Amino acid sequence: MTNKRIAVIGAGVSGLTSIKCCLDEGLEPVCFERTDDIGGLWRFQENPEEGRASIYKSVIINTSKEMMCFSDYPIPDHFPNFMHNSQVLEYFRMYAKEFDLLKYIRLKTSVCSVKKRPDFSTSGQWEVVTESGGKKEMNVFDGVMVCTGHHTNAHLPLESFPGIEKFKGQYFHSRDYKNPESFTGKRVIVIGIGNSGGDLAVEISHTAKQVFLSTRRGAWILNRVGDQGYPFDVLFNSRLKHFLSKICGQSLANTYLEKRMNQRFNHKMYGLKPKHRALSQHPTVNDDLPNRIISGLVKVKGNVQEFTETAAIFEDGSREDDIDAVIFATGYSFAFPFLEDSVRVVRNKISLYKKVFPPSLEKPTLAIIGLIQPLGAIMPISELQGRWATQVFKGLKTLPSQSEMITEITKEQE
Repeated sequence: MTNKRIAVIGAGVSGLTSIKCCLDEGLEPVCFERTDDIGGLWRFQENPEEGRASIYKSVIINTSKEMMCFSDYPIPDHFPNFMHNSQVLEYFRMYAKEFDLLKYIRLKTSVCSVKKRPDFSTSGQWEVVTESGGKKEMNVFDGVMVCTGHHTNAHLPLESFPGIEKFKGQYFHSRDYKNPESFTGKRVIVIGIGNSGGDLAVEISHTAKQVFLSTRRGAWILNRVGDQGYPFDVLFNSRLKHFLSKICGQSLANTYLEKRMNQRFNHKMYGLKPKHRALSQHPTVNDDLPNRIISGLVKVKGNVQEFTETAAIFEDGSREDDIDAVIFATGYSFAFPFLEDSVRVVRNKISLYKKVFPPSLEKPTLAIIGLIQPLGAIMPISELQGRWATQVFKGLKTLPSQSEMITEITKEQE
């Protein structure tokens, strides 16, 4: 009996561990990567391809090496706890080399379509059409693992900012940010207080005349360095903390965490206190933002109501004139243009059982790996998702009935 062939789409962090999981289960992976190298999001490029997220040159990962490494390949001791993006990519290259994954990857190969075979209800097989060097090719696979990630298309909601078309200064998505030198002596607005928005506001404040950080809802700010100098996520994600959270409930866990974050600096006093609780949305990880705010180099503002040719008017009625540039750190949306209607993205959301399996397929031979956005590192979660998916493909694990999966998905979405 021949091994089942599995198509792995994307050679970023989720794609690499999915290849490894296939090999562990005796499956035959074929990975398609449309660019000329592995690494996905973590491979910095001055001019990234369209439809691919871009990190900025200074990015340092927000999770410690102890919490982000793959289970079977620890990050070397001489690497720092929080790594520069170049070191993260180096680790992925080491991982791929250690387990000989590169030979299963077809670079510069785009996936055009993934369609069910006519006998899908019995075979569970897929027809995958790819293109490389102008030539198209169709192959049949017993399973498909989609590993294209959450950061594909830049979300630029210009329609929510009246007057932006009249603005005479420069405006762009954070995806296109390169370095702070181009903002020397300028007055800059950064819209959005996620990790990118916080990082850019801090970095640009070293060269700009003034940075305004505009936020609709505020954010809880975490420091990478926790008590006694330990990485914050190592302390926060202990088994004891999770046990106490289950015993005490989410509300008390939120209260405890918010109290700890406010001990470092009072979020309300700094204009950052959000409307949401600490564990209900992603916190922003930033070591320097409070220092730049208290120094006056970054000023926190509310949401922009409208732009004029040279100014921004905020919802509280305040106005900032002589604005030179606006950076939209407004995140990304995702899409699967190569998939058929069995996997539909609606308003940047998708219905998946346990964030992995579409519930409506007759056969569970399609898995979405690494789409989840956890409160922590994606790498170990992608690895666990990959293990589960490959065991389902192999028949070692089974899924609940379609109705049971849909019921659970609905419950989660509520």
